[in-house]
Amino acid sequence: MPPTQEFIYKSFGGSFSGLYRRVSFPVEKSPVVTSIPTIGIRHLQILVLFLLTFIAYGIRVTLSVAIVAMTDPTASVNPQVPTYPEWHDKSIVLSAFFWGYIIPQVGAGYLSGRFGAKYFLLGAMAACGSLCLFVPLMAAHFGSKGVMINRALQGLSQGFIFPSVHQTLSRWVPPDERSRLGTIVYAAGPFGTVVAMLITGIISASSYGWPMVFYLYGGLSLGWALLCLIFTHNSPGVHPRISEAERYYIEHSLGETEEKSNENRRIPWKSIATSLPMWAILISHCGQNWGFWTLMTEIPNYMAHVMNFHIKSNSVLSALPYFVLWVLSFAMSFFSDYLIVQRILSITNCRKLFNSIGLIIPAIALIFLGITPADQPNRAVALLVIAVGLNAGIFCGFNVNHVDISPRNAGILMGITNCISNITGILAPLFVQFIVTDEQDPNLWKIVFFLTAIIYVVSDIFYVIFGSGEVQKWNDTEDKTNKEP
Repeated sequence: MPPTQEFIYKSFGGSFSGLYRRVSFPVEKSPVVTSIPTIGIRHLQILVLFLLTFIAYGIRVTLSVAIVAMTDPTASVNPQVPTYPEWHDKSIVLSAFFWGYIIPQVGAGYLSGRFGAKYFLLGAMAACGSLCLFVPLMAAHFGSKGVMINRALQGLSQGFIFPSVHQTLSRWVPPDERSRLGTIVYAAGPFGTVVAMLITGIISASSYGWPMVFYLYGGLSLGWALLCLIFTHNSPGVHPRISEAERYYIEHSLGETEEKSNENRRIPWKSIATSLPMWAILISHCGQNWGFWTLMTEIPNYMAHVMNFHIKSNSVLSALPYFVLWVLSFAMSFFSDYLIVQRILSITNCRKLFNSIGLIIPAIALIFLGITPADQPNRAVALLVIAVGLNAGIFCGFNVNHVDISPRNAGILMGITNCISNITGILAPLFVQFIVTDEQDPNLWKIVFFLTAIIYVVSDIFYVIFGSGEVQKWNDTEDKTNKEP
């Protein structure tokens, strides 16, 4: 074993027993700079990805609230704002995003792993933002079918985002910081949901009307593409301003250098397809997405037609559960990393614990929501807050587990599970359209909530039985498999 040189860096993330942590590198490769900044270049990459997820989710969910205003002539104080009360295919319009979204997932994971994620992310958001600007025009000239086509193309462009994000995280985030830095990025989705629902409700009810929402988010997307061009880099090895100490810390904690990451490796498709830990992530991802998108797309309708909330109060109450989810995600992610770093729980058991918190407790809340009378709106809102808020546990569960079991194939794994699981993003709103023939009938909504609860429980049980936090042998046959602590 070659001699090593130790140095100490200041980082709360590195150790929960103090502000400093001791790290060793081989003498011949020891960093020139002997301290790592508390806030480093890796955190800048996380910030840019946070903004990406924030805007991307905002684009996804604006239509869930805006479609209420788009089909209600009384929603805006400005009678000049166009409305389309003749649209009776709202759930189909809401599902259209996922028609395109599922298509590029696996290919996006492979391409971002092979060539780097930066320009796929930039192109995806530039295209999505441009399409967002044209939603009012498509609605005016082509009706609901035009909006469906536009949303399907938005979904196609966003299909490149999360496999590329996962690939970026696998290159930039050390294992000891994975739960919280990964959660910061993905929890930006619920935060973006909160802001988008609030803004959409307020703007839709104003004199500007619902079209302004799509102009706003289109502009934000194009602005993010410029930020990506300036600040994003594919890995520490190609960043021009990262310190030697931070670069070595990241690369050697991951066992991944720029030379290794650019190797033309064979993808172990057969091993991936037969891996039970991979199947555990996939099943859990499918169950989560069914529930998440059922609630995301249908809560505004449920609030409007069963609980009789006006669009302004509807948007506030629809956003509240996602605000709670966002807040809880930080608490859970720090606690998750604490349990792992302090060796209180293994990575495997920690992932299973938080995944169960994120699915089982919401399932129980949905069962009670299903039996809540229509004349008890406060109870319904409280149960929705629990059902959505505690769902934050999945960010420390299956959602980062791809990187645990195969850091070198993380983008492809996310592409596979995101592609298949988001088929439920298509099916869930269509199921609601089929079951809820009368949007004011709480008994029909009961069926929706009960089925979602069952799917949550079954998917989590499968994950608890077969999930793993260990790097799998097929990650890289030439590298020694890293065991969990």
